[in-house]
Amino acid sequence: MNGIIIIDKPKNYTSFDIIAILRKKFNQKKLGHMGTLDPIATGVLPILLGDTAKFQIFTENNKKEYIAKMELGLTTDTLDSEGKILSKTECNITKKEFKSVLNNFVGKIEQVPPMFSAIKQNGKKLCDLARKGIEVEREKRKIEITSIEILNFDEINQTACIKIKCSCGTYIRSLCDDIGKILGCGAVMTELRRTESNGFLQKDSITLEKLCNLTLNELEENYILPTEYLFKNLKSVNISEAQEKRFRNGGALSLDRIYSDFTLKNNKNVKLYSKNKFVGLGYIDSTEKEIKVLKCLKSMQN
Repeated sequence: MNGIIIIDKPKNYTSFDIIAILRKKFNQKKLGHMGTLDPIATGVLPILLGDTAKFQIFTENNKKEYIAKMELGLTTDTLDSEGKILSKTECNITKKEFKSVLNNFVGKIEQVPPMFSAIKQNGKKLCDLARKGIEVEREKRKIEITSIEILNFDEINQTACIKIKCSCGTYIRSLCDDIGKILGCGAVMTELRRTESNGFLQKDSITLEKLCNLTLNELEENYILPTEYLFKNLKSVNISEAQEKRFRNGGALSLDRIYSDFTLKNNKNVKLYSKNKFVGLGYIDSTEKEIKVLKCLKSMQN
């Protein structure tokens, strides 16, 4: 089976746990996910079934949205409330002070990944090293935070709830820690929920409990999205059966033989369909006057 299913990941499950459950449910090995969620986190986790996983590298919408809760005056080794406490400080930060600090993180910035992360360095996961008490220097990564909105700030309990819109690869735990450093009191993330991932929203998701209680036919009819949903913003081109066969065999298609209701521009990717079925992705090369193959869906979707 090919397609996309959006899971509302519960707390205390790793992203790999979800993959393992779905492999058993769908009885297939080829599965992938779009963006790891830590066990403490909940929310939107897109899972790619079958050959759909091979199309992930071509997705253009990699933006994420999170709602995070944080506590000021506290630091831990994991940068969240589940880690070992490293420091505890009395603080009296006002909402105005908190808001003024957030402006430092909006835009294109560099961020140091936390030690407790799945990133590999010299072939070893940082989290495995961290569990052994080993800390290594990590390279900064370029990320982009589009906006940070304060949903709630409790000056008495020194807690906050913020909404973050950002690029993939952003660590919200690190963001909370960095905010705490600038405030001079420290801060940890206490809760995290992803509300959007790669253009998929909460309303598109299904809970793990509900998924386990539905049949494969019920899931396919109501919750499995077609592969092309990864490319909602791309233009569509219809091709003939003969052109489909050539394209599937790796052959480029002549633009002179393509009929479309829009101008085929150079350096643009397009979705190709034959008999209303998604075939794959093509790349327009105006110099050669061809649509070249990017990726084909090997087996047709039901």
